[in-house]
Order: sequence, then C-alpha cells, then structure tokens
Amino acid sequence: MTVRGGRYRVAGVLLLLAVLHFTVLPLLGDPRVAPDFLLVALLVYAIRARPGDAAIAGFVVGLVADALTPVAFGAGVLAHTLVGYLAAWGKAVFFAENLMVNTGFVFVGSLVRDFIVLVAGRHVAGSVLLWQLVFWSPVRAVTTALAGMVTLFAFRRWLDVRMSE
Repeated sequence: MTVRGGRYRVAGVLLLLAVLHFTVLPLLGDPRVAPDFLLVALLVYAIRARPGDAAIAGFVVGLVADALTPVAFGAGVLAHTLVGYLAAWGKAVFFAENLMVNTGFVFVGSLVRDFIVLVAGRHVAGSVLLWQLVFWSPVRAVTTALAGMVTLFAFRRWLDVRMSE
C-alpha cells in the first residue's frame, strides 16, 4: 500500500462515516443511544494525525455538530477540539494500532466529549445533568465504541489496525 493510496482509503472511510452520520443515524431511534459516527471519524483521523491537525479536525466536526444542535453553540466545538487533540497526543502514550486500544479511545473520547458538552453547554442541570452523565453518556459511549470497532474491523487493512498484540 502506498502512502497516497493509504490516504485515499482513510479519506474514504472518513467520508463513509460522515454519510452514515447523516443518513443512518436518524433511523436508529433515540439520539441519546445512537452511535456518533462523526466522533468515530474524528478519532480515526486523530489517532493517525499530529495533535494540531487533529485539533483543527475536531474544531470542524464541532462546528458541524453545533450547527445541528444550536442549543449550546460552542460547547461542541470546544469538546471536539479537545478530544481530537488529546486522542492524537494519546497515540504517543498508547499503542494505537491495536483494535481494542482504538475501541477504548472511542469509548473514552465519547465520554469526555459528552462531559465537556454537558458542562460547558449548561443547557441541563441538577438531576438531569447527573442522569445524563451517569447513564446516557456511558450507553452512547458503548454504542459509539461498538460502531468504531465494527468500522476498524471492517477496514482494518485500509486503516492498518492490528487485531492482537
């Protein structure tokens, strides 16, 4: 696989995830439970990018997310930018080519993103905030991590993901 061919393949996977986010996600029912394909795309990119590039990608994904839910505009930008940056930085600490490590990145990234959006957005408070953080965010993080695992498994050769250590 050439570097250029690898870039096109990764770009194709990212484009597929963006299309799934806007076509399949509305059909999956409750948005509190449905996986976030844009976050999966951001993390697939961030794990392979430099922290600055991943932060820029997170900023763009956050703008798109905030444009779709303008209740707490800016919270999504902040959350996605930080998650993109931290995921790219974290690849230096962890072995990021492993399927389970990548799935863990998606799970933790989803939890961190939800926490930042909920706290910085301030559109929920009290017991609703607690319920969201304790129950709905982990449920969505699990479904997002599963979507990430399926994506990484299905495109493991294109994304250079190892199945085991």
